[in-house]
Amino acid sequence: MDQETVKYIIRYFGHLMTDDERAALQYHMYMYKSSDNEKMREIMKERGWIKQTPETDHLLQNGYEEFEMNTARRILKEIPEKIFFNNCPDCGKLARTPSAKQCRYCGLNWHQK
Repeated sequence: MDQETVKYIIRYFGHLMTDDERAALQYHMYMYKSSDNEKMREIMKERGWIKQTPETDHLLQNGYEEFEMNTARRILKEIPEKIFFNNCPDCGKLARTPSAKQCRYCGLNWHQK
């Protein structure tokens, strides 16, 4: 699975993630956003926004990209009927969003089709 497909699944079908996967995603996001501001990181920890658990550590142990790939694979394997890939009818490439009606690669516009 290519990185574009992984990002598409995580971004538009993130509601299909498990609670642990959501927690790992949130942990990574807040740690990344507060990486250059230790004071902000401490505030986020105090408020409970950054929660490090054994499950988040396990999911992120091989890095964030591997976590995204594993999560997307699991979603696609376990509940493929809930994933909609919006591919261009002309070139077959993945559209930017599930509701897009114009291809960013070949420029085809299928609003009227």
